[in-house]
Amino acid sequence: MLEMDKNYDPKKIETKWNSFWEENKTFKADENSDKEPFSIVIPPPNVTGILHMGHALNNTIQDILTRSKRMQGFEVLWTPGTDHAGIATQNVVERKLHTQDTSRHKLGREKFLEKVWEWKEEHGSYIINQLKRLGASCDWDRERFTMDEGLSESVKESFIDLFNKGLVYKGKYIVNHCPRCMTALADDEVEHEDKAGHFYHMKYQVEGEDRFVEIATTRPETMLGDTAIAVHPKDERYLDIIGKNVILPLVNKAIPVVADDYVDREFGTGVVKITPAHDPNDYLVGERHNLPKVNVMTADGKINENAPEKYQGMDRFVARKAVIADLDEMGQLVKVEDHAHNVGHCYRCSTVVEPYLSDQWFVKMEPLAKKAIKALEDGDINFVPKRWEKVYLNWMNNIRDWCISRQIWWGHRVPVYTNPETGEYVAAKSEEEAKTMMNCSTVEQDADVLDTWFSSWLWPFSTQGWPEKTASLEKFYPTSVLVTAPDIIFFWVARMVMAGEEFLGNAPFKDIYIHGIVRDDKGRKMSKSLGNSLDPLEIIAEFGADALRFSTILLAPIGQDVNLGNDNFKTGRNFANKVWNATRFVTMKAGDFSYDNADAKAMNLVDRNILSRLTKLVTSITESIENYRLNEAAQNLYEFTWNQFCDQYVEYKKIDLYDESTDSDAVFTNMFYVIDKVVKLLHPYMPYITEEIHEIIHATSEDTLALKDWPVANEAFIDDESEKQVEIMAAIISAIRNIKSEKDIAPSKKVDVIISAETAELKTVLEENAVYITKLAKVETLTVEVGVEKPDNSVVSVVGKNEVFMLLEGLVDVEAEKEKLEKEIKRLSGMIIGSEKKLTNPSFVDKAPEKVVNIEKEKLANFKTQLALLEENLKSL
Repeated sequence: MLEMDKNYDPKKIETKWNSFWEENKTFKADENSDKEPFSIVIPPPNVTGILHMGHALNNTIQDILTRSKRMQGFEVLWTPGTDHAGIATQNVVERKLHTQDTSRHKLGREKFLEKVWEWKEEHGSYIINQLKRLGASCDWDRERFTMDEGLSESVKESFIDLFNKGLVYKGKYIVNHCPRCMTALADDEVEHEDKAGHFYHMKYQVEGEDRFVEIATTRPETMLGDTAIAVHPKDERYLDIIGKNVILPLVNKAIPVVADDYVDREFGTGVVKITPAHDPNDYLVGERHNLPKVNVMTADGKINENAPEKYQGMDRFVARKAVIADLDEMGQLVKVEDHAHNVGHCYRCSTVVEPYLSDQWFVKMEPLAKKAIKALEDGDINFVPKRWEKVYLNWMNNIRDWCISRQIWWGHRVPVYTNPETGEYVAAKSEEEAKTMMNCSTVEQDADVLDTWFSSWLWPFSTQGWPEKTASLEKFYPTSVLVTAPDIIFFWVARMVMAGEEFLGNAPFKDIYIHGIVRDDKGRKMSKSLGNSLDPLEIIAEFGADALRFSTILLAPIGQDVNLGNDNFKTGRNFANKVWNATRFVTMKAGDFSYDNADAKAMNLVDRNILSRLTKLVTSITESIENYRLNEAAQNLYEFTWNQFCDQYVEYKKIDLYDESTDSDAVFTNMFYVIDKVVKLLHPYMPYITEEIHEIIHATSEDTLALKDWPVANEAFIDDESEKQVEIMAAIISAIRNIKSEKDIAPSKKVDVIISAETAELKTVLEENAVYITKLAKVETLTVEVGVEKPDNSVVSVVGKNEVFMLLEGLVDVEAEKEKLEKEIKRLSGMIIGSEKKLTNPSFVDKAPEKVVNIEKEKLANFKTQLALLEENLKSL
């Protein structure tokens, strides 16, 4: 054995093994191996990001799956990488430029991109290094970046393919637009929050009549772009004005009254303004009624030349006040009501998002969605938990075209080139290719870049070299499982399925494991504003990476949210210390004993018990991990290791080692056999401490536990009867200790005990193993008989169908004990009377839920059992 430090030092051990794994390329995957592949791609974190608890949960789950499969003999590839995070990264660099009194516009596109790449080289590996500290067993030599050369080729290939199939097109549509970042945003890039606002009620005059209709809106400045008002076709209040015009205030032009089912007759006045260029629902109404689309805003949120001159150049919110003031002056402002409503904000700069009509590139999603729906229906993909299938299908069956263009500079530039003389345009991989295709000397590339998701939807196969037919792609695609959170099922998971089906003809993964959201210990979502976020690196510094990993999974039932507070990580730390201290005790006792992976020998009852339980543990942990029940496996590992091994088996073996007739080598073989199997089962959860213990008990640092074989259940060790017998013996020891505690007898005080055994067989077992009871429960004399009557002046504890009698002569004050028992009997009798009254009261029995009545009946039965035992104890005194 190698010598163990007295105390477990996570920082020292983590540093050591991180260096070992990296220097020895322990997690390197071999695409030429003949082993069965298991592959998984990391959901690429933003290159601007830092490790948060969601990352910690997600990557711990992936690492557990990855490490266990590696030990089971699979050729494992866990591909790491980061996302270029277009808007986020551009904002970071722009803020930095601002401190240097310059801007991207002053630098120009080319120079600005050079600055972004410089920032990426300096800061881009930050979150990758944090993942390494967590213990992630990725093949770090295969790290990818969504803007690296290979992935950029994949993006061009996929865009051009879809363009040539007519599945990519350009058009004017309503998009989420940030006036600060001046770009379109994906739905997931818009953060919604309730804000205090107003409903502005105003009236439009019916053309040629002395009649007005009242309309309410939260964004009165957009009325400058109204092209109609709408009513419900069956609303009798307005049937007579359908087809007429109203005069648009301030703009002073006639706009039609249209009838549309979109209007809710019960909401407000039943009349709505239609501004097709500034509202997605209005846009659809405008399409149905062939209305003009008047955009009255610039990209930076100011009123443009399509509005009356008075408002041109005003910021949208300044214009709002001006419009309301002018309507009031005209007598056409009816009232202003307070109104809390949900407002979208840019996820990067918190600017209020504007629905905005602009030229954008789109992907036609319906043809792609059909293949992805079929993949689920055919069983090619499988959601864990199953309930997420409905969410996936609901989105797929109601899918809208995907806006893939962004008006920023950092990202994959749209590979479309235009002939400035003719207006003709093509999709091409380069400027030269475009010139050749259009037979011209000058081309201009589209200024937009592609949505970040457009590169990440290719991630499972672009990271393996696609569109090239690489050995890695052949070996590791499709991947085995995707582990992710529910909030990106639409934006990433579903799109990856579509991309895999479209470009490679099959789904990119079989299983999709959707884990819960990490919340604080009060169940609230973690956020900077609440100040309730936990920093994984701080947790690692205080408790250790193993403690963070194990504690998090221990509290993470499959697919459910995880509530975490700082104190929760004490569980993992205490568990690590328990394992460390138990192993240290065994190694110290073993001295120069050398463990050589020898099989265990069932020497006696406690050996048969632990080996039987260990065998079942191997089977249950293997099955649980296979079926993504990682929380269940963690709980079983915790219970076995802490209770069965450390607290029970080690204590039994201490007693064996004090017996000179014991074969100590056999004892140590058994103990190290169990430790060896436990650290292997624990390794995917707690990689650092298990590597260290494995090295210590095998006295070698030449290999690594990460590459050792996964334990195999030895069915010959299963012995249900031994488990039952040890369980009874442990319960008897516990019963004796509890009686001492209840009677204020010192734990170290030796007592006389008589056991009334249920059967002669059990009597023999308890007699053969009496040394464990007498030593651990501090018993002076132990007598075991079948069917013993309760001795006088004794107290009884029932263990199953066995009775444990402790003789009290000379141990307790009999009169004081009588008084104590009589007081407790009186209390219990009162409880029984109260419970019986309740159960004979028809209003309770008939009206209370059956479950509540049954609970009360169970309470009454327990009270009566306790009373009978107390009365028997009193009688014996």
